[in-house]
Amino acid sequence: MSTDREPGQVTARWAALVGGALFVALAVWLVPWDPIPGGPLEPVPATDVLTPEQIERAEQFSRWARVWSYGSLAVSLAFVCFLGFSRHGQRLVQRLPGPWWAQTLLAVAAVELLRRLVTLPFAVAQRQHRLDYGLSTQSWDGFAVDLAKSEALSIMVTGVALVVVLAVARRWRRAWPAVVGGLLGAFVLVASFGYPLLVEPIFNDFDSLPGGELRTAVLEVAEAEGVALDDVLVVDASRRTTTLNAYVSGFGNTRRVVLYDTLVDDLPADQALSVVAHELAHAKHQDVVVGSVLGAAGVVAAAGLLALVVLGAQRRRPAPMGPAVVPLLLALFAVGSLLAAPIENGISRRIELRADVEALRVTQDPEAFVAVQRRLAQRSLADPTPPALLHWWFSSHPSSRSRLGLVKAMCGVRAMAGVKPPDDQGLSTTPPCSSLVLVSSKAPPT
Repeated sequence: MSTDREPGQVTARWAALVGGALFVALAVWLVPWDPIPGGPLEPVPATDVLTPEQIERAEQFSRWARVWSYGSLAVSLAFVCFLGFSRHGQRLVQRLPGPWWAQTLLAVAAVELLRRLVTLPFAVAQRQHRLDYGLSTQSWDGFAVDLAKSEALSIMVTGVALVVVLAVARRWRRAWPAVVGGLLGAFVLVASFGYPLLVEPIFNDFDSLPGGELRTAVLEVAEAEGVALDDVLVVDASRRTTTLNAYVSGFGNTRRVVLYDTLVDDLPADQALSVVAHELAHAKHQDVVVGSVLGAAGVVAAAGLLALVVLGAQRRRPAPMGPAVVPLLLALFAVGSLLAAPIENGISRRIELRADVEALRVTQDPEAFVAVQRRLAQRSLADPTPPALLHWWFSSHPSSRSRLGLVKAMCGVRAMAGVKPPDDQGLSTTPPCSSLVLVSSKAPPT
């Protein structure tokens, strides 16, 4: 028996198939599935990264950090699924005043604020845990302000997005899955471009890296990697954390390489330059663009799958979609994000390894690479032997053991000896990275 809703289901299937096929094709084409010269890596022993005492401390920290983090995830997921897959969410939305678009915004705000409320004890416990181990420097007032900013931004973006989704679904009841997929895909691309200019300044202050030895070396490495770089920014991360980090965001005129001030202040110049070379490799290979394009294709597929579930759930509802469907949409998004995490993070780890390879090629300084990886692991209390399933599912970066395994595979065992005394018996005498094509400049002396 034909129904008015069947054409929408056909469009949803096509959106899911086309988006999924496009994602697979782009991933095969753009993702560096074999970024490592010589084949698969063999991670080094944990004691090659940290001392036994440091390993014990990292494991103690990580054990409870995982409890609070994954506990929050479980409670958050259970809560949104409780509202989305039962009538409780619909009843909540029916009590909200105003026209349908106002109800939609209020529904998003209600669900998000309630979700934050039920997970707040985990966030507070995680925050206290980081304070206890010296990883956080932020006051509780600053923590509360950042939390409020994050929630407000999430509610605004999600609320506007769902208003657009429902408006499209009410206007084009047959074609809405494809239209929504296209609009959300375009939004991913626009957001990647605008995020550095619109969102990052809400949470941090940025300044240009001052002139000097490090800045000169950064510009030289950028030239060696063929990256057009007008500026390098330093972010005031020390007001929140003691950890070391850097990142690249945006593309085109908004592309930026950002260094934590803790990294600039606490690392020797050669180690800081090793991190910068890694980030510039992301810019060289347009990794932000690659991630944005893959994300856009994935969003088209996700919109089709989401539409199929929503249309199936509304099979007995002749009326157009309204605000009552908001809890279901939020629950489906949460479940979908969790299920997609292994794919996203698996791709991210390959891209990060390619950036490591490029950093080793450009700096010609494997000892600095080894030293900074050890220092990063020590400062962040990173567990060198995380549970394999959790690492596969949730880790966006290779482990420190894998990264030092990369140095061992590419540059020889002696490159591993920069921090602790090596056992020279039976070690390879291959010069560091002798098999690589390298630029002539080295990191500046410290």
